[in-house]
Amino acid sequence: MLAVDTNIVVRYLTADDPAQFARAVAVVENAETFLSLTVLLETEWVLRSTYQYEPSRIVDALRGFASLPLVTVESAGLAATALDWMAAGMDFADALHVAAAERCEAFVTFDRQLGRFARRIGGISVRVL
Repeated sequence: MLAVDTNIVVRYLTADDPAQFARAVAVVENAETFLSLTVLLETEWVLRSTYQYEPSRIVDALRGFASLPLVTVESAGLAATALDWMAAGMDFADALHVAAAERCEAFVTFDRQLGRFARRIGGISVRVL
């Protein structure tokens, strides 16, 4: 199994450099590939900040990559939950943080917007100090 870096995932998803895209495809479609949560998080940031992808496009791209036959995602259930929450309007980093805290009594923050989102969605224990 090969663990991939953010630049491999971004090249695969954007195809903005033909030579690197071809090499990324060769790896991702021909070898068992591991996608860590940190690479997933950084990929979301790159697609949003550099490529100006809208959240729905990012969610679709990341779900598509994660569902490739040879791709294994670290903590796949957690990642899926975070992507669902992002699709519902939550910041992806916040979604990962809160999803990772599922066994905790609560996720504590000063972020009022996150608290409002958690109340709106329900089932997420977020305490705003």
